[in-house]
This record gives sequence, C-alpha cells and structure tokens, in this order.
Amino acid sequence: GCNPLAQTGRSKLQNQRAALNQQILKAVRMRTGAENLLKVATNQKVREQVRLELSFVNSDLQMLKEELEGLNISVGVYQSTEEAFTIPLIPLGLKETKDVDFSVVLKDFILEHYSEDSYLYEDEIADLMDLRQACRTPSRDEAGVELLMAYFLQLGFVESRFFPATRQMGLLFTWYDSLTGVPVSQQNLLLEKASVLFNIGALYTQIGTRCDRKTQAGLESAVDAFQRAAGVLNYLKETFTHTPSYDMSPAMLSVLIKMMLAQAQESVFEKVSLRGIRNEFFTLVKVAQEAARVGEVYQQLHTAMSQEPVKENIPYSWASLACVKAHHYGALAHYFTATLLIDHQLKPGADEDHQEKCLSQLYDHMPEGLTPLATLKNEQQRRHLGKCHLRTAIAHHEESLRGVSLCKKLRSIDLLQDVLSAAHQCSRLKYAQYQEDDDLLSLTDAPSVVSKTEQEVEIISPQFSKVTVTDFFQKLGPLSVFSANKRWTPPRSIHFTAEEGDLGFTLRGNAPVQVHFLDPYCSAALAGAKEGDYIVSIQGVDCKWLKVSEVMKLLKSFGEDEIEMKVVSLLDSTSSMHGKCATYSVGMQKTYSMICLAIEDNDKTDKTKRISKKLSFLSWGTSKNRQKSASTLCLPSVGVSRPQIKKKLPSPFSLLNSDSSLY
Repeated sequence: GCNPLAQTGRSKLQNQRAALNQQILKAVRMRTGAENLLKVATNQKVREQVRLELSFVNSDLQMLKEELEGLNISVGVYQSTEEAFTIPLIPLGLKETKDVDFSVVLKDFILEHYSEDSYLYEDEIADLMDLRQACRTPSRDEAGVELLMAYFLQLGFVESRFFPATRQMGLLFTWYDSLTGVPVSQQNLLLEKASVLFNIGALYTQIGTRCDRKTQAGLESAVDAFQRAAGVLNYLKETFTHTPSYDMSPAMLSVLIKMMLAQAQESVFEKVSLRGIRNEFFTLVKVAQEAARVGEVYQQLHTAMSQEPVKENIPYSWASLACVKAHHYGALAHYFTATLLIDHQLKPGADEDHQEKCLSQLYDHMPEGLTPLATLKNEQQRRHLGKCHLRTAIAHHEESLRGVSLCKKLRSIDLLQDVLSAAHQCSRLKYAQYQEDDDLLSLTDAPSVVSKTEQEVEIISPQFSKVTVTDFFQKLGPLSVFSANKRWTPPRSIHFTAEEGDLGFTLRGNAPVQVHFLDPYCSAALAGAKEGDYIVSIQGVDCKWLKVSEVMKLLKSFGEDEIEMKVVSLLDSTSSMHGKCATYSVGMQKTYSMICLAIEDNDKTDKTKRISKKLSFLSWGTSKNRQKSASTLCLPSVGVSRPQIKKKLPSPFSLLNSDSSLY
C-alpha cells in the first residue's frame, strides 16, 4: 500500500473522510441517546429540552452529510494531471475501516480446533494483519488493485480455516458507509469481503478518472477501468445480496453500475472525437449519434438516481451532474445534426443512396411532410430543419447551465462551466448566422436523434484467477480436511514397529494420507490405529502435505525400529455438538466458543453395530480403549448451577438453521 502519511491530494481527502466518519458516528450516538431519552421522559420541561437538543443534533448531521457530499464531488483531485478541456468524471471514495486484531482469536482457535501450538503461527497472523493494513491505502494503479484482490482471496482461506458456520468468533469488523459515513459492524467475514470488493471497484473508478484523456491510449484505459469497476460492483451485488451498509445495497449498486457504464460511454465519445471532428457528412452523422448515445445513458442514470430508495442517499451533486451531462450531450447531438444539414448540400455525383440511408437512420421518423431524399436535395428544407435542431441544442445547453447554477458543488468546478459555456456559444453563433425574423413562428420542434455507438460498453467481470495467492496458514494442512467446518479427534500417538518389513496396513489418498486395509492384529492396530485415520506426523516430521509415496518411503526408512506416528480421526458431520458456547459482547477483549466433542457409548446406533466383520475391527475396540475427546479449554458456568442431564445433542446441520448468521 501507499504511505498513509504521504500528503497527497487523495490521501488528504481520505483523511478528511475518516475524520468526518468519526464526527458522524458521534452525532448518530447522540441522536440515538436523545431519542431514547425522549421516549422515557415524562417531565414536560425535560421533553422540550430533549427536543431542542435533538433538533441541533439533526442539524449537525445534515451539515456533516453535506461535507461528506463535498468530498464525494471533489473530482478535481482524482483527474489526470494533464490539462484537458473535458468535463470531469466522478470517482468513488474508498470505504474506511477500523483496526482489527486477529491475533488473540486466531491463536485460541488454532489451539482449540487444530490442537497445535498457536505461537508457531505468529508470523502468519502478523502477515495477515499487515496485508489488511496495506489495503487501507492502496496505490492508484494495477498494483493497488492486485493488493486488494490478494486480500480478498486470502479472506476466503481465512474464512475456511477459522470461521465455522455454527458460531461467532468474537471478531468485530467495522466499515463506514462511503456515502453517509454511518458505521456498520458485523462479527463475520462477509461484511469484510464485501467492503474490500467495493474498494476494488472504487479504485478502478479512480484509475479511470486519472487516465490522460488527451490520448487514444489514455481514453482506452479509461473505458476499460470504468467497465471493470462496473464488473466488480455487479459481482458484489450478485454475490453479497444482503449487505447492511447502504452504499452496498442492491439498489445503490445498480445505480453505481449505471454511472460507471455511462462514464465509460462518455470516454468512448471522447475517443471518437479525439482527433477533431471533420466537417464531413458521414463523420457528423456518426458523431451526432455517439453524442445522442451518451446523453441517453446519462438520462437513464439521472432517472435511476431520482427513484426511491436511492434518492435519499445519493449525493445531490451526482444527480445534478448526471442531468447536466444528459442535456449537454443531447445538445451536442442536435448541434452536429444541424451542422450536417446546413453545411452540406447534395451535389451531383455524390453518393445519393448512402446519404439518404444515413439521414433516414438518424431519425426514428422524419418530420411531417419531409422525406430523406427530398430534404437532401432541397436547400431550404435542410436549412429549416437544421435551425430547428440548433434551437433545440440551445435549449439543452441552457438547461445544462441552469443545472450547474442550481448546485453549489457544481458551481465550484470552473472547468465544467467553461466547457458548457463554450459549447453553448458555438450553438448560438451557428444559429445567429442563419437566423431570420420569422423563425419564432415558422420553426417546429426538431425530431430526436437516434443514438448509436461504434463501441457498446459492457460489464467486465473481475478476473481473480490472474492473482496468485498462497494460503498464509497452509501449515495447518490441506483445506479439504483441516478446515473450520470439519472436526476430528485430538492427535493420537501410535507407537509400532514394522514386523519383517510389513507395516500391517496400506496407504491411500493424496494429502493428507489415510491408513487403509489395516490388519487388526498388527502392531499399529494394537497400539490404537484405525482404518481411515489421517497421518499428520511421523517421528516429528509433518506429513499433512506429503503424498502416499513420500509417506511410505518415510515409514520404510526406519526399518524395524519403533516408529511414532500421530494420527487423527475425522468425526462424522452428524456427530453431536456441545450446546454451550460463549456469546460475544462488545467490549470484551477475548471470548471463547468451545465445542466439546463427546463420543458416548449410547450414541452408537444399531446400524453401526450391524457392519461387516472386517469393519467391526474399526470400532473403538474394548472399553479400556474408549476415550472421550474434549477441548482443552472450557467455559465457566454462569449464574445458578443446574443438574447435569444427559440428552441427545443437536447436530451441526440443525444449528445451521439458527439465526446466528447475519447473512
């Protein structure tokens, strides 16, 4: 990530955003307290005082929201450093978060669930926390995107390793809404993963606005960046459908996707007109339809921004800018159409059929009494229709300028007003050349220009496969077995010898390797090994990632010497689970949620006893070998002690139907 202390324009904005988030959090808490006091207060004077304070708090919140909106429309900081006479584009700001300390919770889980020394994983936990910290200040380039994607993929490994579906881990993840500044907290990784995805999309928008829009390559990069931003936001919308943060709600994400695609289409128009617009019939037709396309998508965006429930939380300046751009590009479409009608007359030897076809495709329908070919041949009709388009263009330009004047944030963007004023002046000068006294009586409404583009923008899905990520905690073993949602017995030490070179069992599987075809009378079986056991170590050598051939070679290397082999037995997913678990409370430094694994004689069903003779040797054996497996940590009882009552405990699958999950 970037240096968080570097005083760049973008870092200053993010620091201001973080400070505003804290002020908004304080104001929200004060408002909640005042509302609660108002509900319980009975004294009339107290109620009046609370109402007065509540009005002050609401006013402060509104002012803070307007300040945050000002940061969201601070487009100048994110634009290219190259001066260009173009309308600024809108980037998304990165979501801010609070620090999270993984160390205590992950160490406890490694000791409890994996029965391993948690201090062996201090470096891995530190790497995870460093990666998260770096993701708070990513660089505004592909390296920054890859950093965020690497953390997102790493979270998938962390979730599989340490976050079982049936319990909360006591880690509180807090992220601030990028539009309202309101914090949202959850105890699972879904909010964390969704917020990282949002920041990937936001970073793509900042890359897009930073591109040099005076070059072909820069505009192509801008189009690609905005399409990728739309793809990430669309993936977020489809994958995380119930995010509690409003900026990641399906309705808001749909609007943000439309905004990214609209800005990509705007960049396509700039690419078409980059080398100048030749005053040539077919070129003007193409450019007019491209401008109409941009105006159309911005009009659709403004309509979406004006709908409930998005309308209340979308920055007013964004909606105003979408409306301004819709009118601006609509005006350009009419201006270019007027130019091709007024300046170009069908000459002898010209491609009459081609021009007629282009003009007919420029409109949904020709004005009443006009046909494409007749209009091309009649100079008076062409000029008359051209002036109709110029008047419509001037009207759209005036609406775009009026939209800027009505929005305080847009009025402060000088470049925007300069571009709009220059375009307005061009249309007025063109109209003044052909204006006649009776125009107000004779001119009719110009027909709409049909939108068309040479490059239809589309959503580009995120390509996570291009980012190579190594599981920080791969020492715990293959995820297919050693995950948070699977349970196994504590490691058992098996001391045995190979009699006459015969181990008494074979091996199977990839990694980890399993004991197979176990001779019930061999040394390993008598020492407690069972068929299906996973071999985790041999003579202190970790074997979780070794293949069959490697484990067999290691076993045979000891000859007839005594071998110490540690094994674990995977427990059935329907095994009983202890019902006691600690509930997380905000403010507690650490909590435990222990699963006590109890294998009772009474849990065996008749079906288990009816297994074939060979399989009967895989049971626990005689009663002296039967053991109970329990976690090394236990929870103290709270409150009045109750008598121990034996009862059938629920399965993990029944717990999945509880309301423990926030998604």
